[in-house]
Amino acid sequence: MEFSAVSMLSQGELLALLMSRQSQWPLGLPVPEAAELDLVFEAAIRAPDHSNLQPWRFITIKEPATHELGEIFAAAAVKRNAQDLGKASRLQATAAPMLIAIGAQISLSSKVPEIEQMLSVGAAAMNILNALHILGYGAYWASGENTYDAHVRRALGLSQENHRLLGFIYVGTPTRIPRRKQRPSAKTCVANWVGPLLEEPRPASIEA
Repeated sequence: MEFSAVSMLSQGELLALLMSRQSQWPLGLPVPEAAELDLVFEAAIRAPDHSNLQPWRFITIKEPATHELGEIFAAAAVKRNAQDLGKASRLQATAAPMLIAIGAQISLSSKVPEIEQMLSVGAAAMNILNALHILGYGAYWASGENTYDAHVRRALGLSQENHRLLGFIYVGTPTRIPRRKQRPSAKTCVANWVGPLLEEPRPASIEA
């Protein structure tokens, strides 16, 4: 769906579009064009950002570079386990025509706790997923051992002590209509707080 068409939707239609987002798999061509990616990343940096630290770092990886990433994944897998031939790791890197590595550059000297900076990056990643969905593309956010591997992180340019890698968003066009994912009622995770919860008084013990 083009951005101009989205802007004409009512609030209810926009919310319905937002709530129709879910992880999409498998993914093929086409992938977003440069102008569309600009919109996606502009949406990403609208995430909450305590003290304007701008911790977000995004790295796009498209074919044929996904095959080079596959070799990085495979080398990391073999380094972790010599019995691993790296085949599954290569497939992970090439399972979609485009990946976005979600990185963080943490300000270690800031009064803002690291967890808050990481949450800002997570919020930015969610904005990426929503923006891709609105533009008509499919996406899937995955992590796994390679996300937390220092060898992979360094290969992506996240080589400093304050760099983190939160995972990879796989991007493309859905190649089949996915089964609609059943969501729980929001009521199961929402509470109305009206004051501190007090323990019920225990009945006085009665001695025989």
